[in-house]
Order: sequence, then structure tokens, then C-alpha cells
Amino acid sequence: MSGGSLARLEADSIGKAYGRTQVLRVASLRARAGLVTGLLGRNGAGKTTLLEIAAGCRSFDTGIVKFEGEAYLRPRLAVLASRGLFYLPSRDILSPGMPLYRQLNAVARRFGTQARLDSAIEILNAAPLLNTAPSRFSGGELRRAEFALAMVRAPSCLLADEPFRGVAPVDAEMLSVVLRQLATEGCAVVISGHEVETILGACDRVTWCGNGTTYEYESADVARADERFQAGYLSGA
Repeated sequence: MSGGSLARLEADSIGKAYGRTQVLRVASLRARAGLVTGLLGRNGAGKTTLLEIAAGCRSFDTGIVKFEGEAYLRPRLAVLASRGLFYLPSRDILSPGMPLYRQLNAVARRFGTQARLDSAIEILNAAPLLNTAPSRFSGGELRRAEFALAMVRAPSCLLADEPFRGVAPVDAEMLSVVLRQLATEGCAVVISGHEVETILGACDRVTWCGNGTTYEYESADVARADERFQAGYLSGA
């Protein structure tokens, strides 16, 4: 994959402290069109903080966020989402009491993406879930439903925090298919998590977050071959 692919979203030279604790010193994240980037790091390294900053959900002390070429010193999720960003946090995003189909259909009508609805339902095996409220879903069913929502939205950029956490291998495989399809359509995708092999198998590029900064690799193979990455992350993952 080309390292020159358009960076739809850039969180550049980000610094963030909570009180006296400096979580990020000079960290960067780039979501490139047509590519899946895996964001990896140990617990407490600041992955979620960096994703939340990039998505406009959390303030930062230093640095800048750029989306679709426009710079933001104080990005807001509502603004970025209106321009094509879809942020999938580790917490639930679906209305717990409303049947899934009503929620998917509402998004399809809002964004004029009705043609994507049937495809999302088929790819994610969501038909058995359509008349059920998300409060009754298992963890894997909930993630599939959320990915169906992302597919219907047809985002230009998707940030997914720990999408594979607690899901069965068969569900993880479906989610990986969706990530690849979105990237093929030109979406810039970033996924984080601790499921090392699943994430490395799904991504085109790797960003490693550690010691308050980040390191970028052109591919999962390049990351695996780097002694610093091996010692600083893989050995304890």
C-alpha cells in the first residue's frame, strides 16, 4: 500500500496531561484514505485518549487536528461527524430500547444510503437481530449491529476503539470483512485494541503508542521486524 495515500484525518504532535500525569507528549495519528491503520500500545499508553482527541471528543493541551484538510484547535465530534467521520467508541452507541432496523433505517434515510442497508445486513448476518432491541444483544451481536450502522452511514473516516474486544472469532472475521470493504471504498480506517494478531492481520499500517509518543510503520510486517516494537510492545502483549 502506498505511504502517500491521502491523510483524511491527522492528529499531529498531540500533548495531553491529566493533572501531573503526562499521558501524551508528542503523539500523532493519521487515518489514510483506502487504508486500515492499527493503533497498538499497552494499557495506559494513551490509545483511547489519542482516538478521542482525533474524534473531537476530548480536549488536548498541544498539537492540532486536521480533517479533510481543515485545521481544528478545538475539534468537536458533531462537526467532524457532519463531514463524514464515524467514531465507534468502546461504549455502546445504539439506542438500547429501539429495534435495530428502525435505527439502521433512520441513518439510511438521513444520509441517503438506503442502497447500503441490505448489504450491511447481509455481510454482518444482522437479519435475525433487526426486530430486537440492542439491550438484548450479546457482545458480538452488539458489535455487528454497530458495524452495520457504520456501513450504512458510509463514512469517509472510521475510528473504532477496541472493536474486537470480547467477540468470538466468527464475529471478528465479519468485522474484519467490513473494515476491508470500507477501506476499499476509500474510507480511512483506524482500529485499536489488544487483540494483536487479529489487528495486525486486518491492518495495512501500524501506529504504535508508547512513552507518550507514537511510531508509524508502513505495514504489519515492518512493525513485527522492528526490534524496538518487539521489545517495547510485542514481548508484553
